[in-house]
Amino acid sequence: MPTQPEDNGGSSGAYMPLYLWLARPNELKTADDLDDGHVLSNEENARLRAFRFERDRRQYLTTRLLVRNALSHYHPNPPHAWRFQTNSYGKPALDPDCGLRFNLSNSPELVVCLIGRGVELGVDAEPLTRASQTASVSGEFLSALEAAQLEALSDEERQSRTLSLWTLKEAYIKARGLGLSLSLQGISFAFEAQDEIRMNIHPSLNDDASNWRFSLMDLAGHRIALFAKSKSRPQLEIWKAQPLVAPIRVRHDETVWFPGPRSSDT
Repeated sequence: MPTQPEDNGGSSGAYMPLYLWLARPNELKTADDLDDGHVLSNEENARLRAFRFERDRRQYLTTRLLVRNALSHYHPNPPHAWRFQTNSYGKPALDPDCGLRFNLSNSPELVVCLIGRGVELGVDAEPLTRASQTASVSGEFLSALEAAQLEALSDEERQSRTLSLWTLKEAYIKARGLGLSLSLQGISFAFEAQDEIRMNIHPSLNDDASNWRFSLMDLAGHRIALFAKSKSRPQLEIWKAQPLVAPIRVRHDETVWFPGPRSSDT
């Protein structure tokens, strides 16, 4: 993976810049070559070798290369120099802290990395093909409001909505960094008229929904949810990493952030 994007236009003013990086594990030539660029740490290479199946090795190697190379676009550290730590719930962070924040989500078909500065982040990406599977276990994570709204939908709409709810909740708990110690049923998303999504958080979770901006999109065959703890409206750039060549800027429709625009955003 390369070290510099072709175009890295930033954001300024009242907007908060965020960067979403994508990579596809099946585009690696082979994970059996391991880390021939010597980017991974000894511990990461040992873990890579421990996977039995090629699919798992590709996914892990793509994830580690993506986060290391993507971070180096926003800091002088070369990719091999990054060191990481995790909290007791598994949320990753940089060691030492340099101000950058990131969060990861991966599947056999897609790895995503969300990066920002000085703001807590969460991202989750779920294959669209998982919609029916997610709907089959929806009773385990839906709030009463969410379940009631689902009843008014057709079967196809219900599956898509359930996938959205799961993805949003996963991204939020990853941003909080407290894992499943947070009750998924205590986090509720109401889909309202005029395409607005309203978030509610139960008082027992010790948070205020107004602290967060979030977005939901379909990209590369996945439903992707983004969370940022910010009062400012995020402005998102999307980049696709490619083996052996420079990454490319992904052109996309303007990202819709919830809650909707505030007077301070304009």
